[in-house]
This record gives sequence, structure tokens and C-alpha cells, in this order.
Amino acid sequence: MNLCELAPEYIRAIQPYRPGKPISELVRDLGLNKSEVIKLASNENPLGTSPLAKEAMIQALSEAARYPDGSGYELKEALSERLGVSTEQIVLGNGSNDVLELAARIFLRPGAAAIYSQYAFAIYPLLAQAVGATGIRVPARDFGHDLAAMLDAITPETRIVFIANPNNPTGTLCEARDLLRFMERVSQDVLVILDEAYDEYLPEANKANSIAWLKNFQNLVITRTFSKAYGLASVRVGFALAHTDLANLMNRIRQPFNVNSIGLAGALAALQDVEFVKHSYTTNRTGMLQMTSGLRQLGIEYIPSYGNFVSFHISGNPTNGLKVYKNLLQQGVIVRPLGNYDMPNHLRVTIGLEAENKKFLFALEQALKEIG
Repeated sequence: MNLCELAPEYIRAIQPYRPGKPISELVRDLGLNKSEVIKLASNENPLGTSPLAKEAMIQALSEAARYPDGSGYELKEALSERLGVSTEQIVLGNGSNDVLELAARIFLRPGAAAIYSQYAFAIYPLLAQAVGATGIRVPARDFGHDLAAMLDAITPETRIVFIANPNNPTGTLCEARDLLRFMERVSQDVLVILDEAYDEYLPEANKANSIAWLKNFQNLVITRTFSKAYGLASVRVGFALAHTDLANLMNRIRQPFNVNSIGLAGALAALQDVEFVKHSYTTNRTGMLQMTSGLRQLGIEYIPSYGNFVSFHISGNPTNGLKVYKNLLQQGVIVRPLGNYDMPNHLRVTIGLEAENKKFLFALEQALKEIG
């Protein structure tokens, strides 16, 4: 007998998450010079990393032989002060995916169900499948979450509802009043995970005061990350905010050193670098205007986005999206195909620096000419 056959069928059936193509892979595959390639596939910060965070991480290397602070004391203290929550409400993770998985491991099991929206982050169904739970995908409305339909989809077996706001990969946003109404109507024995990975890119007028809701809803978990606006994608630091009892459960099963010392130092410094985050926000707003204006000039339909990316549609033959994606690769431009989201003719492009956005738009124009 093949040993692997002893693993649960739901584990063997998992199709692994496919990240954006690395620059190094494209360089190897096509023989391009690294300087010729731009990566606009993974919603990374085009400004790089905060200078304060860089310096802090360099200094932290001198202690690389020692284990990190397993409690993340200093970072929790800083987050507590910044966000107005107690340190007991904070769970640190190896990126926000880590804290999402902690919640799934606690509440999902065979026979239980998780609800998520069509076109929502691909990790949600993977988390459910990895523990043998049933994933329920609710049809989207205008590429975004249909909160009323998601509420109707809840059954006695439902344990978790995932809501990404803004949503990846579509960039859509649920209004704060609709989210609050959802929380008021959902049963208290159903955990609602509000994934706010792109919250820093939202104008203040569009932000939900979700952290304040924690006082009234013990079934709410908010997840955020340092990977996007803070520019720390490679060192993997995220966190969850929850009721103290729920955070305590998550911390019980969290790996003792799930956030490394370099990441802790970088996140702590990045949190203090307010100007860098402001610059990231304004760069994204300016770049979004440049990108969407360029797409309109090319006659390309796109989904209005509240993140640091925009998803756009290639019309015509169902294979045209993949053709354009491959043509862009030949030109040294990496974007994200969305076929695995059942959006075969959609591509997602991260907002880059002005020159990167310009190169992408020029390359896209050439690719469109190639497919006729």
C-alpha cells in the first residue's frame, strides 16, 4: 500500500495554492535580464520596505542565533496602543494566513461548514478542505460579497463565515453599514472572520470602524497584515484581533515561535513609520488613477478596486486572457491570471510605480494587438 493513501481523502484532493510567478523563475524560463522584468502579480508594495523597518531588521540579525520572543511582547504593546485593544486580544501570526488557519483549526472539522463568497481569496476554501469541513461558496454580486445571500446560506453546521474587505482578487468593498447589519443578524455561534489585509489602502471615508465592533460581537475576528502597505511581505507578519477568550484559544494552538525575530523587529519599526504608510497610500491612489485611465483608453473593462491592484477583463475568445498573460511574460511583465478563480479572461495587476504602470500599459497594448 502507498503510505500516502492513508492520508484523508480531503487532504489528497487539495490543489495547492498557486502564488504569483517569481521574477527569478521568469528570468530562468525566458532568459531575460532581471532588470528588464517588473512583477505586478502579488500585490506587493512598489515602494519596497520602510527605511526604519530595514534598519531594525539589520540590527536584529545580530541576535539571529537566539529564538525570538514567542509572546511578541513589544509588537503587541505597540499594536495595543495604536489600535486601542488589549494585548490579550491580539494573536500574532506568520502572515495573516497563519491566523486564518488557527481559527479554521479551532472551529472547523468534518461535518462543519465554512461560507465564503465566489471570487473571494482562494485560501478560504483551502482552509476548510484541509480540515475536512464543507466549503460553501455563495454567488457573488457584481464580483463582490452578497452579504444577504451569505446570511441565508448559514445552516446549523456553519461554524465560520469569511469576509474579505477589500476583497482579493476583485478589489470590491462591503460598506460599513452593511457589514454591521450582517454582524447584528448573524448567530453568535457562527464565527465571522473579517479579513482586512488591504485596509491601509482605503480612504478614511470608506473604512469600517470594525475594531470598535469587537466590544459587542464576541464572534468577530479581524485579521490584518504587514505584507502590503508596510512592505514586509517576505518576513511574514500578520495578526488577528478578537475577544480575549477567542484570542486565548488561538494562542493555545499557535506555534511557539511562529513569528521570527527579524519580522518582529521589522513590524515594530514599520508600525512607527507613519510617513512611509502615508506615502504608500498616496502612491497607490495616484497609480490607480494612472492604471484605470490607461485601461479605459485601451477599451478594457475593469472591476473598480479599493485595494492596491485592479482586475481587468480581456474580451473575446475564452482563451484570450491566458494568451495576453503569456504575451506579457514575453515582454517581461508579470501579472496574475485568475483562471483558478473561475475568471479565465480576467487578469489582476498590482499598482506599481509610475514607470512600472506605464510599461505594463504599453505591454498590454502590444499584447492586445497580438491577439487581434
